[in-house]
Amino acid sequence: MISTAWAADAQGGGGIFSDPTFWVAVSFVLFLAIAGKQIVRGLTKLLDDRTALIARTLGEAEKLRNEAQRARDDAQKSLADSAKLAQEIVTQARQEAVRLAQHAAEEREALIARREQQAKDRIAQAEVQATREVRNMAVDVALAATRTLLKDQVGAGRTQGMIDEAITELPRRLH
Repeated sequence: MISTAWAADAQGGGGIFSDPTFWVAVSFVLFLAIAGKQIVRGLTKLLDDRTALIARTLGEAEKLRNEAQRARDDAQKSLADSAKLAQEIVTQARQEAVRLAQHAAEEREALIARREQQAKDRIAQAEVQATREVRNMAVDVALAATRTLLKDQVGAGRTQGMIDEAITELPRRLH
């Protein structure tokens, strides 16, 4: 039958259905309809997969952005806490420095007072020593003067024994 259609077509009759171009076009349209449906499904699946990938990537990026924001906020809070702590340490150090300066001033005043008292004590000791030396010297001078005076006025004899005895006792009585 096909050979008859082709034979009739070769003679110029039979119309559009006998034209091989028509059948090539029909088969191409059928192929496109069948294959196109598969191609559209494949493209749709590819685009859906790509959309899902982009959505996941955006979700992860949003999650990472939120984590970065939280980390930044934590870092800023930590920085503020550190700055506050540093300020407290500086304030405490200044207070400690003032306290140490006051303590040093008190210690210096106490040291000056101790040294002044030591100097006064040394002066008092020197005065006592000088007084003792002057008294001893006065006793020695008085003894020498008494000896001389008694020798000149009493004479030699028994009085000499009394003088010697008084002279020997005089230092004991004066000191």
